[in-house]
Amino acid sequence: MRILGIDPGVATIGFGLIEASRAQVRLQRYGVITTPAGLPLSTRLYQISQDLSQLLETFQPEETAVEELFFSKNITTGIAVAHGRGVILLELERAGIPVFEFTPMQVKQAVAGYGGADKKQVMLMTQRLLKMKTIPRPDDAADALAIAICHGRSATSLLNTERVFDPKRYDTR
Repeated sequence: MRILGIDPGVATIGFGLIEASRAQVRLQRYGVITTPAGLPLSTRLYQISQDLSQLLETFQPEETAVEELFFSKNITTGIAVAHGRGVILLELERAGIPVFEFTPMQVKQAVAGYGGADKKQVMLMTQRLLKMKTIPRPDDAADALAIAICHGRSATSLLNTERVFDPKRYDTR
């Protein structure tokens, strides 16, 4: 399954494309979409929309994984990121690609085995899992790859199988 991980933002949006099957993940491509700081927010959001649309057309992912927002100290930055994330979700919906959302803690747990892992631990495990010679850069692209790995691990898990509901099996009388 081709999974596109996305680390939302406005100035820099990380993306990472992997191929996932069962317990295996393989790197395909990664990078960033950037927007110039001097432009009005509306122009930057439009550019994100256009660039992401082109990226989706080029890579044709089967599913996407997007990090949920986490506000810590700077709410102003968080609001701008929320605008960018909204445009990203809109483009993914427009393209008809299923979207799966993960918290930073879920990503850390899936990649490093510990929900409180620091950024360096996650980046090193991302490098190791994808058999890369160096840690992926920039950080936003590395985060996007970790998000994709998180989804790849949950989407291809043997526990994630569709079960047919048989009401007779679950009769509570």
